[in-house]
Amino acid sequence: MGKALVIVESPAKARTIGGLLGPDFIVESSIGHIRDLPRGADEVPAAYKGEGWARLGVDVDNGFKPLYVVSASKKSVVANLKRLLKDADELYLATDEDREGESIAWHLFEVLSPTVPVKRMVFHEITPEAIARAVEEWRDLDRRLVDAQEARRILDRLYGYEVSPVLWRKVMPRLSAGRVQSVATRMVVERERARMRFHSATWWGIDGTFAHADTPSTFGAALVSLGGTAVATGKDFNDDGVQTSKGSVRVLVEEEATAVASALAGQSFTVSAVTERPFRRSPAAPFMTSTLQQEAGRKLRFSAQRAMQVAQRLYEQGFITYMRTDSTTLSDQALTAARSQAREMYGDAYVPDKPRRYERKVKNAQEAHEAIRPAGETFRTPEQAGRALSGDELRLYELVWKRTVASQMNDATGTSAQIRLVADVPATGSDGAPNAVAVGEVAEFSASGRVIAFPGFLRAYVEGEDDPDAELADREVVLPALAVGDVVEGSAFEPGSHTTQPPARYTEASLVKAMEELGVGRPSTYASVIATILDRGYVWKKGTALVPSFTAFAVVGLLERYFGELVDYGFTASMEDDLDEIASGREESLPWLSRFYFGTSSPGVTAPADGAGDGNGRSLGLKANVAAHLGDIDAREINSIPIGAGDDGVPIVARVGRYGPYLQRGDDRASLPEDMAPDELTVARSEELLAAPTNDRVLGTHPESGLEVSVKAGRFGPYVQLGDAGEGAGKPRTSSLFSTMDPATLSFAEALELLRIPRTVGTDPESGEEVVAHNGKFGPYLKKGSDTRSLTSEDQILTVTLPEAQALFAQPKQRRGRTAAAPLRELGPDPATQLPVVVKEGRFGPYVTDGTTNASLRKGDDVESITMERAAELLAERRAAGPSTRKKAGAKRAGATKKAAKKSTTAKKAGGAKKAAGTRKAAAKKATGAKKAGATKKVAAERAEPLDPF
Repeated sequence: MGKALVIVESPAKARTIGGLLGPDFIVESSIGHIRDLPRGADEVPAAYKGEGWARLGVDVDNGFKPLYVVSASKKSVVANLKRLLKDADELYLATDEDREGESIAWHLFEVLSPTVPVKRMVFHEITPEAIARAVEEWRDLDRRLVDAQEARRILDRLYGYEVSPVLWRKVMPRLSAGRVQSVATRMVVERERARMRFHSATWWGIDGTFAHADTPSTFGAALVSLGGTAVATGKDFNDDGVQTSKGSVRVLVEEEATAVASALAGQSFTVSAVTERPFRRSPAAPFMTSTLQQEAGRKLRFSAQRAMQVAQRLYEQGFITYMRTDSTTLSDQALTAARSQAREMYGDAYVPDKPRRYERKVKNAQEAHEAIRPAGETFRTPEQAGRALSGDELRLYELVWKRTVASQMNDATGTSAQIRLVADVPATGSDGAPNAVAVGEVAEFSASGRVIAFPGFLRAYVEGEDDPDAELADREVVLPALAVGDVVEGSAFEPGSHTTQPPARYTEASLVKAMEELGVGRPSTYASVIATILDRGYVWKKGTALVPSFTAFAVVGLLERYFGELVDYGFTASMEDDLDEIASGREESLPWLSRFYFGTSSPGVTAPADGAGDGNGRSLGLKANVAAHLGDIDAREINSIPIGAGDDGVPIVARVGRYGPYLQRGDDRASLPEDMAPDELTVARSEELLAAPTNDRVLGTHPESGLEVSVKAGRFGPYVQLGDAGEGAGKPRTSSLFSTMDPATLSFAEALELLRIPRTVGTDPESGEEVVAHNGKFGPYLKKGSDTRSLTSEDQILTVTLPEAQALFAQPKQRRGRTAAAPLRELGPDPATQLPVVVKEGRFGPYVTDGTTNASLRKGDDVESITMERAAELLAERRAAGPSTRKKAGAKRAGATKKAAKKSTTAKKAGGAKKAAGTRKAAAKKATGAKKAGATKKVAAERAEPLDPF
């Protein structure tokens, strides 16, 4: 008697579901997608290598047929699945219930070619009840979802493979462009441009401390008007630092604020107004993908990628529902569980009479899912979950649990109050010092307070904010009970300077929020998009802020100027809507892809009303657009970012060069520090860098060759050079300075010693081979023939003797790094593993380690300033990435073209399928005549790979 084979995407998910289904089911993992478009020319099958479209992996002239290949790493997986399928009497495809999961299921169906009944098994949580229901209530594969995912995959491939080569030729090799990636990069660049344009404005204010005779405590208030005119605040200035409300506000300068504050000290103030009004705040909706990423970033300091990786593990272990969803809806079962738990923990007063329902209008297919919540008919408390979870997983589960329970609790209510205090500015202060500023004018101060009468959902959860000032607004501030006419004493007044601030840089959380508001991409892809722009050097982190590189400025500038529609926010959002229309069956993928790639001049294709065109109402399409603009792009101009004119009137520009960014003013050049943010590169700072001494100088004349010996600054550090190019024979001799040497103090004698490297120590009397001391990439060493030995310091290169060298070669060769160096810093225990984390110096730079996992510091990270939170984030991302794998050379690739699809909405039926007599322990009754998934189109699309960014 055969068993049912259930295929899921991951081993962890397979283990959990296998434990729930019992021995009559075999649950196996496909380990993600089993085939995809070829990633390079070496993966293209021999039969297609001569085809012009093979580099794309899509036959654009023949209905956009994709070429799919099974990668070498997945051949063993496919073979194992086929072996298991031979002994099975049913096949359940239990991949995730979204476009991506449907795509994986379809590929499995096509590659395995099952002859037994095939059933699509869907669920959004991994619990005994949900899995049993999924076995019983199976469905056919959804061709619409497959079509939409295939269109998305082909679209990303066309975009990446057509536009990326333009960047290689005009900016820098190995760059990439992507449908969502490039737009996200543009958002970060535009925010940095706004910061670069920003000019700050400064004004002064006064903060006072007041006390009432009947209350022992003091309270604070700020000056809001003087002489009946409002005192300026930040909102009264624009981004150019110009006052926008001249005449209606008063801008205090330091002298005025200081004089008024001194004069008011010890004065009595009268309460001129007391305003009270009730406030009510409702709980936030349960998590969906984007809000989970945002809150995990704010509260747990997780990157978007880290949040999704942890959520994936929680889902696969059966602790939360499916984590890729655009829905805020809770099922009736979940509503009951959340309300019951809130009532048990906080009492009846905290739970409303009716369940709170959070409806959200979303057009895409992910809306079918439920919100992210704890799994099951009853929720495990964090204490209960802590028996099986720890570290990141427990912290994220607690966040999900709190948010879900709080969403079903009553509003928080209370009272907001504002008090106005007035007094005339005297001519003399309390110390008798004369005052000539605002004498006799009324100084008005304002104090605000908030009293929470009923905390409601705040007992369980408070939503985070990107703006720290907004978080302060939730805190309770108690003011004394005062009435109009009461008198309070001003005990202290502190003048203070205030400066307008540039727009805040995006964090991962705020970028996710902004992308969702613009409709750019889909929340399920945000984590991978942000990870991509970080990994490819378009963006780097300064703390939690996302800073664009100068390369990003060049790439975005090129795309905006020559391919503006491709990075237009509205156009990108409309593409997502079109893909949703394809998923719903209201749009066909083929004409849509034709319009995008070939334009509207293609036969039989209807032109879009808003298409970018050729001036005659026709859209050029991506292919013609690239061909039309490639020759017009001036690489030097694109790679130049104007900074401004210096004191001499000569323009200063930052350029993106082959070896990194640099400044140029006329013939003067200076390299830019790697950790310099673009908004910090002002004209003044540029002139400092250009004027900074390079320490390039001539040290003397070589006694033997007669050539000049000089010390210079190079890309890989300072070095000494003998002669110049063109002098003597061949390339000038050079040698790097030791790490202990300073180019500013390097002597001529030291330079001569360095030029002796590589230094011949002597000849080995036994082998007759020369022993030579070198300074290599990984440190100083000795070489004798093909044998090497490491030296302990660079100084030994110049001092080691032949007997000492012989002694080293007589010893067994030690593995480099056998002796552990002392850590550079100790950071404390990792929140996830509780192992001690330290910063160490490695072959390729500093890194953090907990003894089991190593993670290199990235651009913007500093040994001295890196925090435990940042180190934990780097280690968590490295753990989640898993061990690196090396690509095997020469592996044969299997290929298959997509067969022409037969348009049929009626699934084929496998009638009278034999069923095993009731021995299966799954809580699902098998029906005879089971429907077999029967569409014939062989399609699917996978997540974007390196050269197909989102």
